Amino acid sequence: MKMINISHKNWLLPVLGILLLTIVSITYISWKKRDHEYIFATEIVKKGSLSNTITATGTLEATNTVVVGTQVSGVIEKLYVDFNTVVEKGQLIAELDKSTLQSSLETAQADLDKAQAEYDYQNSNYLRMKVLFDKDLLAQSDYELVIYNLKKSKASVKSAKANLDRSARNLSYATIYSPIDGIVLNRAVEEGQTVAASMNTPELFTITNDLKEMQVEANIDEADIGMVKEKQRVEFTVDAFPDLNFEGEVSEIRLQPNESSNVITYIVIITVSNPDLKLKPGMTASITTYVEEANDVLLITGKATRFSPNQQLMHDYMSGLSENKEKSDLNESNTRNDESRPKPPRRDMEELDDSHKRIWVKDGDQMRPLIIEVGIDDGSNIEVISGLEEGNVLVTSFELADGSEAAVASHKDEEQKSPFVQERPKRKGGQGGGPR
Repeated sequence: MKMINISHKNWLLPVLGILLLTIVSITYISWKKRDHEYIFATEIVKKGSLSNTITATGTLEATNTVVVGTQVSGVIEKLYVDFNTVVEKGQLIAELDKSTLQSSLETAQADLDKAQAEYDYQNSNYLRMKVLFDKDLLAQSDYELVIYNLKKSKASVKSAKANLDRSARNLSYATIYSPIDGIVLNRAVEEGQTVAASMNTPELFTITNDLKEMQVEANIDEADIGMVKEKQRVEFTVDAFPDLNFEGEVSEIRLQPNESSNVITYIVIITVSNPDLKLKPGMTASITTYVEEANDVLLITGKATRFSPNQQLMHDYMSGLSENKEKSDLNESNTRNDESRPKPPRRDMEELDDSHKRIWVKDGDQMRPLIIEVGIDDGSNIEVISGLEEGNVLVTSFELADGSEAAVASHKDEEQKSPFVQERPKRKGGQGGGPR
């Protein structure tokens, strides 16, 4: 009985040692797993809209504005229209006093009659003198004088006719007609007021065409004018209707630069529809021009294109996947093809142009780089032209569970030496110490 008890103790001690070692191993493996937990931040590729815009200010104007004046001086005798009166082309809108102009016309007519009578006399005299001259009964000098008087009287008739036409035209200028179809925007005179058409043409009315079609004269900065093209869509607001968005279209880009305080701007004409006449000339418009625009397209965020994983961390992650995959396969089969193991992706270092971006796609546990073709970039989202499908998962962040992305890389690289830094040679014992 005594020997049996001794044998039992000898057998129990090794078993307890094995169990203790197993517990320590499991604890270490669990700690290692916790130390190597990874956190992914991802986004899903989805469809949406994006645009690039530029902003500016401008002034609403009618597409055609005519300032109506007068070419003759006189007193305003009658006004037939007022502010906001709708007029048609050729409609009578004002008359000046015609008495002075009528007198000028009658004087011109009398001068013409006088010149015509003189011409008739000189012509008859010429016919008589020519008969005598042909019979050598009239001196050459007298005959030439008769011809001179005839030509002079004929010129007087032409001059009198011209004066008569000018007087008749001036009289017609006293009657003012509308030059276009539209609305009277401004009336600058009153009945009985005298206007003097000497150096400058007096302004009587300002008439605009139909305000159902208007335009915005926008001042675009020289830094943005290169992005503005005809037919681009424009949205704008006015202070009178701050909650309403009005739409227009770029119709003209004028080449004449405008300089103010050393700032160069260009006038861009934007055509606007105004069917309900809410917009009025002179209103200030706050403009947003859509220089690039895409609707119902695949979108990704800009941070997905800027993400690049830590290479050492990526290597450890993919190596861990390989080990787990290998253990799983060994449980199912004793044979395994090494080429089927997940391997860290090769980092593609090729230079990409602005139309291509490198992103990282997550498919299950796998993470791989992919080059895609991109379009519009609004600073937050980017249009995807090709290379991705709706629903793809993109990685935007990759780190350890403790939040330190480079923890593993730093741990494994701490003993590596930089090839660009020379180490100080170690001193042998007994050959002196450090610097004093």
